[in-house]
Amino acid sequence: MQYTKVSIAGLGYELAPNVISSDDLEKRLAPVYEALHIQAGQLEALTGIAERRFWDVDFRLSEGAVQAGAKALTAAGIAAHEIGMLIYGGVCRENLEPATACAVADGLGLGPDTHIYDVSNACLGVLNGMVQIANAIELGHIGAGMVVSCESARQIVECTMQRLLDNPNMADFKGAIATLTGGSGAVAVVLCDASRAPDGHRLLGGTTRNATRHHRLCTWGPDAGLSCGTSHGMRTDAVGVLKYGVELGVETFRAFKQALRLAPDQPDKVICHQVGSAHQRTILNAFGIDPSRDFATYRYLGNIGTVSLPITAAIAHERGFLQKGDLVGFLGIGSGLNCLMLGVKW
Repeated sequence: MQYTKVSIAGLGYELAPNVISSDDLEKRLAPVYEALHIQAGQLEALTGIAERRFWDVDFRLSEGAVQAGAKALTAAGIAAHEIGMLIYGGVCRENLEPATACAVADGLGLGPDTHIYDVSNACLGVLNGMVQIANAIELGHIGAGMVVSCESARQIVECTMQRLLDNPNMADFKGAIATLTGGSGAVAVVLCDASRAPDGHRLLGGTTRNATRHHRLCTWGPDAGLSCGTSHGMRTDAVGVLKYGVELGVETFRAFKQALRLAPDQPDKVICHQVGSAHQRTILNAFGIDPSRDFATYRYLGNIGTVSLPITAAIAHERGFLQKGDLVGFLGIGSGLNCLMLGVKW
């Protein structure tokens, strides 16, 4: 993937309002900790996550996506009717049909000729959406497009805690740790023809790799794969995801640098998918990247799935971490296993 005329024109995000600390979760799990002889404080110690955020009960995903989308349009200086493609890339969706993107498009007031659909690919959905929009811009099919996502961790975290309370056992606790890191939030990315965004961030291209033999390492959903009113479960082999995810990441990073002809000391800055402290430390070490070149949000936002990487980029830009001229690597990885890395000239 290489692009010659695509820019990220604007980013927008919305933080969920309810802050839930790891201590809060452990207080609710006190009977489990007592039964399994687990010392309080282990959740934060194991993950590096002090808190995450939840939406209010019954909050609609499309509402969060609309709020983030409106902010991104304002930041980009692009009107809603100019958006030629809208992709909703979240793991969490409102219905099996229609596409959640339909509700978002209606909320934003997009035009009747806009391409509107959902993309689902674990934590890579937003990055995949960016690629599809960039392809359409590069081909001249559209002048501007938007990818949005809104993730909610409240239901899956509460279901997981209830299962542990009903049947405390160490195997299930270990498999649930990754689930308990989940957070909530919304994000939107507007891309357009670079000629329309002189101050935009040029999307240079990227590389993708997969290791689908590991697709069972992390699963989320009812056994049937359909939402029929049944409660959802999530189970993660955290050790396996880290081991094989890093292997795939190293392979992809090497190909990414070759594809974009990066210098040995590039990219200048990186934004990674936000999993936790062990993942961040292992990934940066394996890639040979100094931690000072990375910006992280997992400590206070947790893992927000598809929202994590782009919302971290937006916050890094606000905080002045990403500077004009930086060659920035968006380093995404999702269960499956799939890896997608994009290069952006900030």
